[in-house]
Formats: sequence, structure tokens, C-alpha cells
Amino acid sequence: MIRLKNIFLAPLLALSSITFAQGTFANSNIPQSYDSHPSSIVKDFTAPEKLMSPKELLDININAMSDDPVLRNANWGFVIYDPKTKKVVSSYNETTPLIAASTTKLLTTETAMSLLGSNFRWHTLLEHSGEIDADGVLQGNLYIVGSGDPTLGTNKAGASSYSAIAADFLDALSSKGIKKVNGDIIIQTAIFKSNKLNQLPENIVWLENGSYYLPAGSTSEISPQNEKLIAKSSNPFSESKNFYYISPYIGQMVYADKFEGAALTTKVADPPAYLANTFRTLLVKRGTSVTGKVVTRLTETNPEPRVKITAYSSPALSEVVYYINQRSDNALAEATLRTVGFQKRGDQTASSGKIVVNEHLKSINFDLDGLNYMDGSGLSRSNVVTPISQVKFLTGLMDRNYFRNYFDSLPIAGQTGTLKSQFVGEGNGQIFAKTGTLNKVKTLAGYLKTNSGKTYVFSLLINNYAGSVDQVKNRMEQILKPALQL
Repeated sequence: MIRLKNIFLAPLLALSSITFAQGTFANSNIPQSYDSHPSSIVKDFTAPEKLMSPKELLDININAMSDDPVLRNANWGFVIYDPKTKKVVSSYNETTPLIAASTTKLLTTETAMSLLGSNFRWHTLLEHSGEIDADGVLQGNLYIVGSGDPTLGTNKAGASSYSAIAADFLDALSSKGIKKVNGDIIIQTAIFKSNKLNQLPENIVWLENGSYYLPAGSTSEISPQNEKLIAKSSNPFSESKNFYYISPYIGQMVYADKFEGAALTTKVADPPAYLANTFRTLLVKRGTSVTGKVVTRLTETNPEPRVKITAYSSPALSEVVYYINQRSDNALAEATLRTVGFQKRGDQTASSGKIVVNEHLKSINFDLDGLNYMDGSGLSRSNVVTPISQVKFLTGLMDRNYFRNYFDSLPIAGQTGTLKSQFVGEGNGQIFAKTGTLNKVKTLAGYLKTNSGKTYVFSLLINNYAGSVDQVKNRMEQILKPALQL
């Protein structure tokens, strides 16, 4: 915590406040009333300013923010940490638990990379039962066996589209000499059996005018009188802010002007089913008839023997993590949370994933004081963390074998991802961090390269700020820029 009262002389504080108000510490910002004074007096007065260290300038900058109209009544915390000395360089409210927003993804993605490995991939299998006769007729069923691939058919992180995967499956089928399928296309989705309907984390921010993403939700607490169908002829997300979800009354995508309830639920998409139907359509279109239907089987009491035809592999986990952190993709983050739950506990639910993440954080000595990990994406406003725990966590990762992939996944100031439009001038290419945004919440945590080549770790969490998003982003830049001189 900064304590400046007894460090600096009153004249110096007066001068620093004047120069900060002008936006820079430069001789040109000395008030005009000083121009008539002898130059020796001016030199003597400004000498302490020139001797101030970068840390002192950083501390003065943070101290000035306590009176800034955007942050005056905000609840915020900040810390710059030296990973070599393991000491705090400068801080403000560093032990205060604050809403983390999407910096929560730092914990989710690191847990996945640590427990599953950077090269982990999801595999979707195409298999068949029965026999292939001399005429190329498969007297049996085709099976599409999913593994919970969150990128399946999405084109995200370099993943293939449904049509491309279906075309590859068709080619593999042809290479086996199969010209007709006398059976069903069966989707084996036991991994998703408890994933169809889940209670959302408390205080969730769901799909609000496209600002925050969550798979289509439903609620019985929105009055039918407030519901409005989404017009297919125009983009509904260009309208004023509304809440979007699947109506529990008519089962169609709608929006409402206001949300009146507290119990939200969501349906998770079923990618294997979409792939199977795309595959069947392509088979028929290309002349390979299928006598049966697309059938979903969660479990089989007496599974029939099957032969592998081919498999589709997802992008590597490192590529998925890169996509998550660069774009702050909430859907992929939540799916990744479920994957670690399934891989470590055999249950692909959010609750299992949360247990795995918390156990992992405990095992690496994460500072659990003030931590509340509610979901994988940071959509819940109940996700809280302290700035000091974030920087110590990020520091501890620097000697891990997957750190390079993890570090590369972070947006670069002024250049990539969600930081592309920030620090476009000073700080461009020197800040590597995860952003976070909720209503009246802006967060940023990651690594900073100083002008002298040193690396520092930082966390800046701002809750309940005044003004606009652009104004608070501007204040975040003002807080961090002096650290570039360290």
C-alpha cells in the first residue's frame, strides 16, 4: 500500500499534482507565473522533480488517481511485482478481493495446460459395426463418437467446419469401399449426458445485446408480455440493449426489454448431432444412400463390436487457449473447464471442473485468500480475486515448461486481441495481458516489459468506476505507463 504523506515534501506534492494535471512531467508545464522568476530559482524548484525515480513517479501517479472523478468512488486494486526479487514494487489495495471478470480465464486456461498438456487434442471418431458386403453395402451402423470437442465445426482456433469434417468422413468411407449404409448413423454422446441442462453460476451476465456471450439461455422468470421475436431479416443485435434467450414459452430465440428474474438456465449445443446430420445429408447428396436415421445414444447396455474408419482431431490445446485469451471467448473457456473436469473426474460438468481448478490452484500454492472461482470464463460477478494473488500466480508460471505457449496466448498492447486498441502509442508491444469487462468492471493482468528490458508482473482490477468504458481504459493506461520507465 502506498504511503506518500511522509515521503515527499509539500512543495513537491504541489508541483507533481500540477504536472500530472497537465498530463506529463516536463518543464513546459510549469505555470506561466514562474516565467518571470530568475532561472536559478526555477532550477532549484524543479530539481527534485528531475531526481525522482521511476518508482516515485509511479507512486505519485497512483496517488493522484484517488482524486480522479472516474476512480474516486471506485473499488480498485493495483500491484506491480518483480518476479526476480519476489517483491512488490508499487501497489494500491493489493489484498482487496475484487471482481475479476475475464481475467478469470487466466486460471482456467493455465489449469488446462498444466493438467492436460499443450498438445492435448479432442478426437471425434467415425466407426462402423457389421460387415461390408461385396457390393459395398455396409450391413450395419455408422458411429460418430464425440469427446467433448468445444471447437467442433466452429472454425475457431483453426478447427474445421462441419462440412469439411463431413467431407473427410465421406472420403474415408469411400476408401473403405462403402457405397451404401444399410443402417443408422448413431451418435455416441455419453460424455454429454449431464451437460444438456445446467444451472448457471450466480450473478451471471448472459447475452446482452451481443456484449457478453453465453450459449442460448432460458428462464421462466421473464414475463411473456415482454418477449419479442428476433427478426430474421435484420440484425437484432444492432438494436438498443436487450436480453436474448430461448423462450421457455414458445421455444424460439427472443429478446426482452428487461429481465425480472434470478434463476437462469442454459442449453449446451450438441456438436456431434449437427455433424452427424451434416454427414448424412452429404452422403445422400453424393449418392451414398443411408436407409436409417440419425440416432443419439447416451449409453449402450450391449454395445456391438465396431471398427474404426477415421478420426478428426481438434486443434492443440495451446491453439485453443490462444483463441480463448486473445478473443476472450467465453464459450470455449466454459467448455475447457468442463473438459478438465471430465479428464480428471470423469464428469463433464461445470461443478467438477471448478473442483479440479481449485484443487490445482491449491497444489501450486495459489493465495486462496479472497478467491472465489465461480465459472471458467469470468461471466459471473461472483468471481473475485486479489491483485496480489494474481501477480504471484503469474510469476510462478514463468518457470513452467508450457509458459511460452501460455505467454504467447496473451493479447499484446496495441497489436493483438482484446488489447489491440489500447496502448497504441506508449506501451505498444510492451504489455502482454488478459483483459476483462463487465458492466462497471474493467480488469487487466499480465506481464510488462520496461524500456530498459526488465519484466514485471502486474494486476489492475477496477470495480464500480464512474464514466464510460473508454474513460476507465484511459485511466488504466495512465496508471501503467509510468511503470514502463522502471
